[in-house]
Parts: sequence; C-alpha cells; structure tokens
Amino acid sequence: MMSAASLDTMTKPGVRPANPCFSSGPCAKRPGWSLDALSGALLGRSHRAPEGRARLNEVITRSRAVLGLPDDWKLGIVPASDTGAVEMVLWSLVGARPVDVLAFESFSATWADDIVNQLHAPAARVLTADYGRLPDLGQVDWAHDVVLAWNGTTSGVRIPDGAPIPRDRDGLVICDATSAAFAMDLPWDRLDVVTWSWQKVLGGEAAHGMLALSPRAVRRLEETPPPRALPKIFRLTAKGRLIEGIFKGDTINTPSMLCVEDALDGLRWAEAVGGLPALIARSQANLAVVADWVAGSDWASFLAADPAERSSTAICLTIVAPWFMALDAATRVRAARRIVSLLEAEGVALDSGSYRDAPPGLRLWGGATVEADDLRALMPWLDWAEALVRAEFA
Repeated sequence: MMSAASLDTMTKPGVRPANPCFSSGPCAKRPGWSLDALSGALLGRSHRAPEGRARLNEVITRSRAVLGLPDDWKLGIVPASDTGAVEMVLWSLVGARPVDVLAFESFSATWADDIVNQLHAPAARVLTADYGRLPDLGQVDWAHDVVLAWNGTTSGVRIPDGAPIPRDRDGLVICDATSAAFAMDLPWDRLDVVTWSWQKVLGGEAAHGMLALSPRAVRRLEETPPPRALPKIFRLTAKGRLIEGIFKGDTINTPSMLCVEDALDGLRWAEAVGGLPALIARSQANLAVVADWVAGSDWASFLAADPAERSSTAICLTIVAPWFMALDAATRVRAARRIVSLLEAEGVALDSGSYRDAPPGLRLWGGATVEADDLRALMPWLDWAEALVRAEFA
C-alpha cells in the first residue's frame, strides 16, 4: 500500500472542476442555480388550489413545448419518479398482447422481472444483452407490445435512433426515457408510452415522474381493462375513460410544491439556453470531452462497445489496464472504488462510481446541466487517481 508521504509527492492537476457533481441521479443543478430559484414556491398551499394546479399544469405545458410532444399526446405528472411512471403503465397495459422486453442493464432488467415474475405475463419474451451492448433489435416482434429503456443509465448504452421501430405496428412501444428525455431526440411517432423523471437531464429534485401517452396508448387503456386489480396510485382510468385531470395538473397523490418550483426553474433555463437542440448539443459536447480523453488513455475505455450506442448522459467507463485486469474480481472492485474515493476526497468528482450491478469502473453524468469545462478539468484527475491506485494494487 502506498504511504501517505508517497501520496503527497504525486503531482496533482492544477485545475479543478467548478462543479464536482457528476452523479447520475439526482443530477447536477443547472449552471447558476441557487436556493433563490425556489423563493416563489407555493409552500403551505394546497396543490388543489387554483395557484397550485396552475403551477403543476405549467410544468406539463413547458415540458410539452421543450420536448416537442405531439399535440395529440397526453402528458401528466405521476408519483414515485420514473419508476412509478413505468410501473403504472406496466400494471395497466401489460397482458393484452404478447410482450417483448429488452433487458441490457439494471433498470431494464427490473422491468423484465416485473413482467415475468410479478405480472406473470403469459406470453413474454426477454431479449437480453451484457452490460455495454444492446439486444439484437432485429429479433423484436413489433406486433407484440415492447418494453425498452431508451438509455441504459447503469450501462452507458443507448438506442441510437428509432429506425428499427416501424411506424405502422400492432403493439405498443413502452419507453423508459428517464436519462434520455431532454438530452436525446426521441422519435415520438415510433413510441406510444414515454416516461421520465425530473431528477435527470434538467437536474430537478426527485420523487415525481412524467408520463406521456400516445392516442394508441389511450385507446388501449380505455378499451382494454387491465387483467388485474390496480391500487389507487396506479389507476389511469375510471369507468372506462382516461382520468383527464392527471394530464392537467390534478396529480394522483400530493406533490411537493418545492419540487414543482424547481422543475419550473429547470424548464425556464432550458428555454433560455435554446430549448431541446441546445440541451442535446450540451450533452453531446460533454460526451465529446470524455471521448477525446479516452482516445488517448492507456487504462480506460467506454463500457459501450459501439460508438453509435454510447450514451451522452450516463457515460460509463471501464478499466482495461493490464495491471487491473490481472487482479481477481473482488480486488478489481476495491481498486475501482479506491479511484472513486480519491476523486471524492479531493472534491473533484462526487458520486462517480459505476452502478453497483455494473462492471467496476466510473460513471460520469454528462447531461445538459453539466458544463463541458468541468469535465475537461476532471480528466487529468482521473489519470492522477489511476496512477495512485496502480501503485497501490499493481
């Protein structure tokens, strides 16, 4: 083990990120954010009051505008973050048709487990792939309902575009877009249900999800009752009709008006910087910084093998140095965690470790609220930390 004195002799980079928050959720606040942004929150007021309903509806309308949601889609606020939104639609929709589910990282694997082992869908197929890869989209039967994550938050792999999904299809496409919405161009004409949360690309606070429904999804909800009893928190219809209030600001349970104010602040910032094209460009610029560094690195690589499938938000790196690969599996985990702890101790990268189920390495958030200059400043610190850990473990 390297001594404290040896640690002191290692030359540290001269520049530090202005914002060291690289967590993949909750994510960095937008540049310039302060508590003053929440000063107008309707604290102590009912969300059912006209002012509360108006704020909730404003989140919906501004989100629609920034994302370019089609006019005939419904958009509502639901409880329990993206997880709540996904579970709501799975419990409400799965079972009417055979279902294919893509499982290639932790959260998409959770949806597969729910469909097979909790909902007991009678005709379910799970198409799998290892971390860093996508399942073979050519094997999907688009006559089935299809459940997929657009962006693998824990694997750094994304679906490149909507080309494999036919516009004219029999099944519904249910898309978990929690790390994609506001950072990637979603093909609305090839999707039917899209979910996300406030805590990702716009850096909002947690606990609330967004649920977008196409006309085809609404028709299914109204014409085909779910083949199971639903708890109140999952119900999207009443007496065979969509509960329209959900999509106008009447949330199913009590929302945090503090979080609502923060979501509005993030949306106003998104509009001010140039809307969706600017948000996508900011995230792509962050990926480019890391890609330039990886191209010159002798110890790190992208977990995503195919450049076209690399996420610009959840940027996952794996350690490929010979000294690291020579370690046993448990020691690799300890070595990777040691790199993360050194970065955190220096205050240059917080929450930068890979997800617990993923291969040991690093995960850096590159969503639109992250500044490219902060990632640029971080890259030499990654080399510094790896050099120290190599000396300790090799």
